[in-house]
Amino acid sequence: MSNTNPFDEYDDNPAPHNPPRIPVPRTSLEDTDLPLPTLTPIPTPAPPLLLEHRVLKALLGAWALAACSPEETAAVEEHLGDCGACADEALRLREAVGLLHPPETLDLDPALRTRVLQACLTRRPPRIPVPSWATPYDAETARLDALLQDIGDAEWHAPVRLRWFDGKEPTSRRTTVAGVIAHLLTVDGLVAVTLGLEDPLETRTDTPTPAARTEAFWGATSYPPTRSVRGPWREQSHNLVRTVAFAGGGSGRLPVPYGDFELPLRDSMLDRAFETWVHAGDIADAVDYPYEPPSPRHLHAMIDLGARMLPSALAARRQAGLAAPGETPHLVPAGTPGRSLRLEIEGLGGGEWLIPLDSPGALASADREVAHVALDGVEFCQLAAGHVSPEEAAAGQSGDREAIRDVLFAAASLSRM
Repeated sequence: MSNTNPFDEYDDNPAPHNPPRIPVPRTSLEDTDLPLPTLTPIPTPAPPLLLEHRVLKALLGAWALAACSPEETAAVEEHLGDCGACADEALRLREAVGLLHPPETLDLDPALRTRVLQACLTRRPPRIPVPSWATPYDAETARLDALLQDIGDAEWHAPVRLRWFDGKEPTSRRTTVAGVIAHLLTVDGLVAVTLGLEDPLETRTDTPTPAARTEAFWGATSYPPTRSVRGPWREQSHNLVRTVAFAGGGSGRLPVPYGDFELPLRDSMLDRAFETWVHAGDIADAVDYPYEPPSPRHLHAMIDLGARMLPSALAARRQAGLAAPGETPHLVPAGTPGRSLRLEIEGLGGGEWLIPLDSPGALASADREVAHVALDGVEFCQLAAGHVSPEEAAAGQSGDREAIRDVLFAAASLSRM
């Protein structure tokens, strides 16, 4: 049995050998001779601002933008509880502020550069303007140059596969990001030579086609191209734009030879803008970089060039035995209305074109329309670039299926390396 007294825990004088289980109350500071601590007084809140009604109403805009001082905010919010008219106005202003900050993507609008330039030119027109047919090339080379500025040294050697349609089937060529810029440099050199500028290709070729010039440039050195190719390409693109600006709009009729065909300078600059955009997309895919289509105005000009080249492409395929001969055994004489296909391009840069089917010199006729094809603008450009096969193109079709097939294959045959 325990010898502990169960009542010891209530004993005011417990035995020294047995401390109390419940502590005694603490002594209050007021029961001692120690001085009491000094209490910090609670600050008195500042009196609210007393502002006139017209002043408070003028502050509603700043209040909606959270730009008022704490005192002004308190005064305005106290006033809103008493004034219904100001409360309604404050609600409308808050809703308007929400519309000023819509959620937007961080990617720059591809039309931003065009809008900024147009705004600048309305204030101060250029002394020597760039012809309208050269502005797409100017814009696309600037966009590609901005992409190249953002990539690292290792990404210049990222693999890129150039794709095109050789007339019968898709084909491709493996290269690198630097190799693509070298390709653009040498093909743009065809335009440079026409304008009397220096040819970037030192090795001459028997057939000065874009593919032959590119292969000659790639094979001129035992080392693959590096990022050093960006400087010559960039300088050449600036010189091209500067030269056509000084030459004036009349220079657009100069013929630019491409080996087995030629284009007037105005169309050649559009062709170079189109290929710059297409290969910039190839580079962007290789380095996982976001890239948008050209502005609608520039995209429309590129689509128009492709539509105007379709009759010649159809004739070339017919001569090569790759297209249907049509309902007539011979080509329609130049200037005569013939069978036509209506090409409808939807979306950005869209429009409608009547494509003569029987001869490049035939007149397109709505009365002799035998087929209708509808394509998205970017889809048509990807088809003309050889990135989409004619069988897989997302096209709405009605009418003569054979004519539609010929036009889709002709569009794909516009592509080249």
